[in-house]
Amino acid sequence: MIDIGRMNTLTALRETSVGFFLGEPDSENPQDDVLLPNKYVPTSLAVGDKLDVFLYTDSEDRPIATTLTPHIMRDEFAPLPVVAVSSAGAFLNWGLEKDLLVPYREQSRPMEVGQWYVVYMYLDEDTNRLVASSKVSRFLDDDSSDLVKGDEVDLLAYEATDLGYNVIINDRFQGLLYHSSIFRPIQIGDRMPGFIKHIRDDKLIDVSLQQEGFQNVEPNAQRILDELKANKGFLPLTDHSDPKLIYQTLEMSKKTFKKAVGVLYKERKIVLQSDGIALA
Repeated sequence: MIDIGRMNTLTALRETSVGFFLGEPDSENPQDDVLLPNKYVPTSLAVGDKLDVFLYTDSEDRPIATTLTPHIMRDEFAPLPVVAVSSAGAFLNWGLEKDLLVPYREQSRPMEVGQWYVVYMYLDEDTNRLVASSKVSRFLDDDSSDLVKGDEVDLLAYEATDLGYNVIINDRFQGLLYHSSIFRPIQIGDRMPGFIKHIRDDKLIDVSLQQEGFQNVEPNAQRILDELKANKGFLPLTDHSDPKLIYQTLEMSKKTFKKAVGVLYKERKIVLQSDGIALA
């Protein structure tokens, strides 16, 4: 059975003037056969060969195959740019010739040409068409019982708020990354590693870009030593340095920097100076 919106491994059944028809050799339903247009047919393809293709619907809503790989698969989240707006909604560039529609009812706010938005793609059961939605929160899982404080996770920033950024955790859960935990530039659509900071009673999840506690100190202490060695034994960073400068130099927060410096100082591996730190 063909799977619209995902990669399928199909067999080349027959060649025609417009391309190859692909499908399952044992299928008794000719409606399961899908056209791979000539422009996507590999030169070496022959009847009986298997081929990995992506399936979607053409302008007449017929299933069609392509050897191109889109920027998003069905039931996934991804950042995509708006290339056009019409009476039907906004159209996104997802790497295929036919743009991906976001109907107006699926827009969390009116979309604008040239802007990027994190969307979720799904198969509309009423029309059997692939569509996208920027109302991503309704596609996220409320049950976060699989997560534990301290877990390393994948984050996708999808919305800026007064408190920070709403993020998608492991493509399943909603989380919040506070401004106070951010020490690098972040844009909507950025994917980054992070850590579970706190799971609240209301099931809302706070995340951070760095692991808390002593586990985070040792590797960052080593990073400081490595940077010192690479910079002739001196770094112009102190307790009073701008947090942004610390992040630009070491990719760590000021709080983590101070903890790591404290460990190195107690171990007598560095010397604290008025204008920075130096190897002992």
